[in-house]
Amino acid sequence: MAFLTTVVPVRAYELAALPGYRPGTIVVSQHQRRLYLVVQDGTALRYPVAVGKSGRQWHGVVQVDGKYVEPAWAPPAEVKRAEPWLPDYIPGGSPRNPMGARALTLSGDQYAIHGTNRPTSIGTPASFGCIRMLNRDVVDLYDRVPVGTPVVMLP
Repeated sequence: MAFLTTVVPVRAYELAALPGYRPGTIVVSQHQRRLYLVVQDGTALRYPVAVGKSGRQWHGVVQVDGKYVEPAWAPPAEVKRAEPWLPDYIPGGSPRNPMGARALTLSGDQYAIHGTNRPTSIGTPASFGCIRMLNRDVVDLYDRVPVGTPVVMLP
């Protein structure tokens, strides 16, 4: 007799200690490959992420300047030069779209925190500077933060 079981995650994040940041701040540790959303003094929700490849990581303080559901994607010139076989445009919702289920664009118009249709990339240096999350995690984050949320990118 075989039993089928379905494991449904209770939540998409872990609770973690993260002192020194104001509630409502997103903190990305590229070294740890983790994104934190500070929910109260010293406590944050922690999500695993993929970060920029070597030479493509950056640090600083920006803010969320846009929120998009199943966004379309056009590869930036830098990506297109490195991967010329990519199409010029991939519609939102396509399994080939690297933006996944949601995207939070960051001020400066160069990077985003977004989902991925390549979940095996999570925990690795995989992007051209964007922060990738599992689709379930980026949906959770998307629902928790407004435009204007500060994002602190640590090395």
